[in-house]
Amino acid sequence: MPPMESLAEHWPEYLIEAGALGCFMISACAFAVLLRPVADPFVQRALMGLAMGATAVTIVRSPWGRRSGAHMNPAVTWNFFLLGKVKPWDAVFYAASQFAGGAAGVALARLAFGEPLREIRYAVTVPGPRGELAAFAAEFAISALLFFTVLYASNHRALSRYTPLFAGSLVALFIAFESPISGMSMNPARTFASAAVANEWTSIWIYFAAPPLGMFFASRLYLSGRGIRRVFCAKLDHDNRQRCIFRCRYGELHE
Repeated sequence: MPPMESLAEHWPEYLIEAGALGCFMISACAFAVLLRPVADPFVQRALMGLAMGATAVTIVRSPWGRRSGAHMNPAVTWNFFLLGKVKPWDAVFYAASQFAGGAAGVALARLAFGEPLREIRYAVTVPGPRGELAAFAAEFAISALLFFTVLYASNHRALSRYTPLFAGSLVALFIAFESPISGMSMNPARTFASAAVANEWTSIWIYFAAPPLGMFFASRLYLSGRGIRRVFCAKLDHDNRQRCIFRCRYGELHE
């Protein structure tokens, strides 16, 4: 499908991807400001994890998320493209929408929260005191674990409907336990969104390289065990009647 035809046919999904990550970033900024007074760092991270895990599940299971597939992440979209589930121009427009939507979300949060958000640097993701290598390894590992879980659950007859809950639970756990190492991104567009508004580009290469590479590793690991025929679609929540623009074989999962 040529680019303009893809845009004409699938613009609602592209707009949803922008709006979904924009909402996620507004939520991230809002809770980062609200939880500033919490003195204990682990309690603060645990509460933030619960808030953002719930945000992720809510977006995925919303009518929006069920329509677009709720990738909200170029690394997810491009790895589904490599798995043959997303068409080339859909992958391009999804990624562009995710970057634009995420940045717009942080910009709107800046207008809403002002100085308190600026003081916490717009929730940027930067390496912790262990340095860049540890941050890269951590981002690679959590991205791989998330994507492997999504692939396994979404392509399992009994587990597919629970994919959003598995993904949201991992987001919560990663924020609570991994964020001191890398800031917990797993998402180039999420990191770009905060970095662009804060003008904070520290070690940006980690967050553009590690998530897609980790998810690529996870996809190869999944394929080695189950094969390409056990990848049915690119939606995180397919148990609905929303249209699907992907190369979809979800119906075969329940045959």
